[in-house]
Amino acid sequence: MTVGIVTPKELYDRIARREELFLLDVRLYDDFERWHVEGERVTTLNIPYVDFLAEEDFSWKKHLPTDRPLLVNCARGRSAKIVAEILERHGYDAAYLENGMIGWSEVYAPVTVVEEDEWKLIQLNRVGKGCLSYLLFSGTTALVVDAGRHVEEYLELASQHGAAIEHVIDTHLHADHISGGVELASRTGASYYISQSELQGALIPHTPLEQHRTWQFGAISVQVLAVPTPGHTPGSVSLLLNDRFLLTGDTVFVGGIGRPDLGGKSREWAQLLYETVFTTIAALPDDVLVLPAHYASRDEYHAGGFIGATLGTIRATNEVLRLDSRETFLEQIAAAGGSTPPNYQEITEINRGVKQVPVARALELESGPNRCAAKHTHL
Repeated sequence: MTVGIVTPKELYDRIARREELFLLDVRLYDDFERWHVEGERVTTLNIPYVDFLAEEDFSWKKHLPTDRPLLVNCARGRSAKIVAEILERHGYDAAYLENGMIGWSEVYAPVTVVEEDEWKLIQLNRVGKGCLSYLLFSGTTALVVDAGRHVEEYLELASQHGAAIEHVIDTHLHADHISGGVELASRTGASYYISQSELQGALIPHTPLEQHRTWQFGAISVQVLAVPTPGHTPGSVSLLLNDRFLLTGDTVFVGGIGRPDLGGKSREWAQLLYETVFTTIAALPDDVLVLPAHYASRDEYHAGGFIGATLGTIRATNEVLRLDSRETFLEQIAAAGGSTPPNYQEITEINRGVKQVPVARALELESGPNRCAAKHTHL
């Protein structure tokens, strides 16, 4: 029996078109609760795979609709395929998600944030991970910020725009996913920039951001200002474009703030984060558009289809930015980090260039959502 197959990219396109979908997730309950496919018109039901294997127990039938197609999902696609075949034998219209959540974690969706006469900014949303990266185009030149490890996504977009990638920047040393910055720079001959303090003596070829605070980028004067915004990590930077768009990395999110505890110095880094939020970022006007490196909720979508919000909106809705004293901030933020991102140590070793892993291991390491926020406010 052959059941239907839906690719992760097809699923994203259907969610983006606001189709009504019914997803049956057959992973264990804890895995489902930790991380699953979401969408504005997506109904998701979790019934573990083993419940479908009992030969005479069909109690799962009372939970499933018979008047609409079912899309079955699991971790890698194998269990979902088996369950979809069982459902087909019982008269259901069923298909399964190819490669499951692993495949879903590799979908990248480009959204144009701004396009003016001579420059363009695209946000590349890795929807299954909540990771965000950026491509800035001006003339035939491209700059990439916080690239994921799937470097072909950036090469293809640059090619579509007739541009060569000349600059690659990581705003900080990522802990929840493998950066593609070094590989992308190597493939294109671009310069790779990251703060020297992020690499802790590692030998990755790079240009320290401390030496290049400002670029006049491309065919026009697009000011790219690297603003030191430590706290999530000691060398974190934000990039200010034309005084209007702030790429904040993991410093400030639409609904939260970067967690300062991943280096084992939560109190010390929270002090840095306080200065960043209430001195550096506080000096910027309300109409600056914040574009972060991660998000945790569909509530963080802008009406334009990207993840972002003006500083004025964030100041009004993000409770962390309204804390009235340094001590209150330190108490709440230093203690609010939650569980450490899975495989944090190994991922940071890879991103520092002291370890390499095959693709299969990279898939395992990146499984699950990002956990870079210390605190999130639901808008």
